[in-house]
Amino acid sequence: MIEGCLKMNAKSQCELYQRFNGKMMAVCRRFASDLTEAEDMLQEAFIKVFTNISQYRFEGSFEGWIRRIVVHSALEVLRKRLIRFTDIDGEAETHSSPDTDVFAALSAGELMKLICDLPDGYRVVFNLYVIEGYDHNEIATLAGISAATSRSQLLKARRALREQIKCMERLPNTYAS
Repeated sequence: MIEGCLKMNAKSQCELYQRFNGKMMAVCRRFASDLTEAEDMLQEAFIKVFTNISQYRFEGSFEGWIRRIVVHSALEVLRKRLIRFTDIDGEAETHSSPDTDVFAALSAGELMKLICDLPDGYRVVFNLYVIEGYDHNEIATLAGISAATSRSQLLKARRALREQIKCMERLPNTYAS
């Protein structure tokens, strides 16, 4: 398949797209504010994949190589939209982990919705740090922000998610009364 894509074979390109578009759309959905934006991110990413496939060295995971392109493409789309990141001045990052029991009680779809509802800056840093595994220095470079801003965005994202979950937990009780 990769060899065919290197030769610009349309059938191989279609096969590659069909094989990876679902997983990569999930990545885009986490970064995008809506489905249309996620589709734009995915399209941009696959254009780059096909344009730069000759740079793949057949070392490591091909899916991982594509995923990095998708993440970078998503960030480019968001940069064009001028997402805003804000610092928390004088506030130290807490190293407490999210309440895993609370998160475990949520379905993947519910958690995805909560993440998608975060403001852009929070959502981007949360996805890069928690889901994609980047450290704050890498996020700073990718997003054009400081490492301190990355840490503060992650802290704000975690707090916002906890608050959203607390609100969800209260909803059934309000209907019962």
